Amino acid sequence: MPRLLGVDIPGRKRIEYSLRYIHGIGPTKAKQIVKEAGLDSAKRADDLTPDELRVVLGIIQENHRVEGDLRREVAQNIRRLMSVNCYRGNRHKRGLPVRGQRTKTNARTRKGSKPSVGGSRKK
Repeated sequence: MPRLLGVDIPGRKRIEYSLRYIHGIGPTKAKQIVKEAGLDSAKRADDLTPDELRVVLGIIQENHRVEGDLRREVAQNIRRLMSVNCYRGNRHKRGLPVRGQRTKTNARTRKGSKPSVGGSRKK
């Protein structure tokens, strides 16, 4: 299992699929990285030589924000929204959906489980 940027990427998968295990790299960026590195997209991650891994790592570090930096930036953006008291920031504070979804029904993931309203008693 090769390790890139502190993340173990699966070795038996093709390189363009195993790169997606890194936070911040999706399908398009993975294909772009493989193309820039000049690798065969059918190659498995275990089959990469140390030199090829170094090239891929260099491309990722130069051109892309990933893992810790990306997580920190997203958290800062959310904190900024909350501090300026904008609508989106207030939704984050309250733990409600941020992007305009309905909340009368659904939104259970964001709101949590339903509060119990008192059980019925048998007489």
